[in-house]
Amino acid sequence: MNSTVLFSPSSALFLFLTKASPLVKGRAAAVRCSTGPAMSASYEEGEMEGLPMVGRRRALVSAVCGTSVLGFAGYGLAATQGLLAGRIPGLSEPDENGWRTYRRPDEKSGGHGVGWSPIIPYSFKVPDGWDEVPVSIADLGGTEIDLRFANPKEGRLFVIVAPVRRFADDLDDATIEKIGNPEKVISAFGPEVIGENVEGKVLSSATAEHSGRTYYQFELEPPHVFITATAAGNRLYLFSVTANGLQWKRHYKDLKQIAESFRVV
Repeated sequence: MNSTVLFSPSSALFLFLTKASPLVKGRAAAVRCSTGPAMSASYEEGEMEGLPMVGRRRALVSAVCGTSVLGFAGYGLAATQGLLAGRIPGLSEPDENGWRTYRRPDEKSGGHGVGWSPIIPYSFKVPDGWDEVPVSIADLGGTEIDLRFANPKEGRLFVIVAPVRRFADDLDDATIEKIGNPEKVISAFGPEVIGENVEGKVLSSATAEHSGRTYYQFELEPPHVFITATAAGNRLYLFSVTANGLQWKRHYKDLKQIAESFRVV
């Protein structure tokens, strides 16, 4: 029997995951979150349908401990990468229209393994009332989800920053055009955002250029989501803005403006 223990010092959360031998067809798993009562669950290999992008053990931990399974935030006992205190680092004061600009701080930690260069900063705008949300270690995107923001009444967003070498070997100075055209990019990377195939879900696509950098912009339904994609250095950036049906109807204009404000600086 194998056991995996996950620990986050900042949240004092232990996750204990135990699975039977891989020779056993029906694997059982037990999860205990030390900040709450012990809990366990079991499943058969064939029962975890509809989670093509999520490891079954990760999905089990997420479901039991209240963390996120898909790319959207959970607010349970999630272990986090850091604590948020006071005013959010990188977030400006509101402008005359009540919008704030977030710029990724140069000193912010993050990255994907030893040897990767620092992340080129990015920025975007949100209406006043949007707050940074701690990133869970059990997220679908793992360490590739760099940031989350949310407003419980309006919607939520997250930024995926992925190494380009996952997709090509010779793109140390990548552009989104070198990775592919809009159709190829959304077909390849849209599932990383929504957790399922995007075929038949792309309502619109557009290309924008700002300061010499190209951005692909998409609207998908269902689920309701805007995706902005670009590349810089050796990283691919995916910026996702999403909401439930009622929020989408009420705040569509603002959500689209958030999505279109994304820049790598």
